[in-house]
Amino acid sequence: MRVFYATQYVLSLPQGHRFPMEKYRLLRDRLAAELPEVELGQAEPATDGELALVHSPAYVAGIQDGSVDPRILREIGFPWSPAMADRARRSVGATISACRAALRDGIAANIAGGTHHSYPDKGGGFCVFNDAAVAARLMQAEWARTRRRPLQVAIVDLDVHQGNGTARIFQGDPSVFTLSLHGEKNFPFRKEASDLDVELPDGCTDEPYQQALERALDELAARFDPGLVIYLAGADPHEGDRLGRLKLSWDGLEARDRRVFDWAWSRGLPLAFAMAGGYGHRIEDTVQAQVNTFRVALQYARRWQNRAR
Repeated sequence: MRVFYATQYVLSLPQGHRFPMEKYRLLRDRLAAELPEVELGQAEPATDGELALVHSPAYVAGIQDGSVDPRILREIGFPWSPAMADRARRSVGATISACRAALRDGIAANIAGGTHHSYPDKGGGFCVFNDAAVAARLMQAEWARTRRRPLQVAIVDLDVHQGNGTARIFQGDPSVFTLSLHGEKNFPFRKEASDLDVELPDGCTDEPYQQALERALDELAARFDPGLVIYLAGADPHEGDRLGRLKLSWDGLEARDRRVFDWAWSRGLPLAFAMAGGYGHRIEDTVQAQVNTFRVALQYARRWQNRAR
């Protein structure tokens, strides 16, 4: 299973900053040590043209040279630096590469990504560019070169925070279905309309979460016929997350992942996933949740490999 990363680009954040930048390196190291079937590859940066499939040229240029409005930087939550700009491009590039690999192999991943709070002309909530949106648009464009039927993309967003930027980008677009299962009272406090929003109460535990997910996937299947799934596998619904406010156990998170992978597998749908949010009181818990997602993904990657033989 191919997995893409940009962990060599580390942002220098102020002491006490609540974004756990170290989680990406820790995840990569554990995957390399514990899951030899994972084929790690360094992400290439997304180009200006690729980013322009979603983002305004002025915003892309402002991030690249640091001239972006300081108010937008405050909303993003990261100080500008050349490393910040390069990392943002490579995070998008990793999801692009994961989508290409998934369309070929069945399943692939981005160690980071899931930057779903980014709009066409601004970022927010630790998100600079919207990797899933850019990748979806680029896969549709590449697909159209050789096939008559358009590529329809389902974005299954199970980060605990609503994918507001993604929802806005694809509003009114019948070729992309946006599903967001998120905390009702959590960030962002002014939400956008996805194709399907499922709002969960604070303290939601395993069983009601799984029931809500099952109903959501059933509705997605009834309303849409995707050729590619992009899955945002946020670790932040876990009960040990500082920002999540939900109460999923380890078993509940694994059941969530297994249900999404099984849903796609049973329909023969290639799936690319990104790790999205995770802000555990202990960074080790966030990394463990993500490693668990990769363990489940590998089981389904093996099924795809056996199918291809």
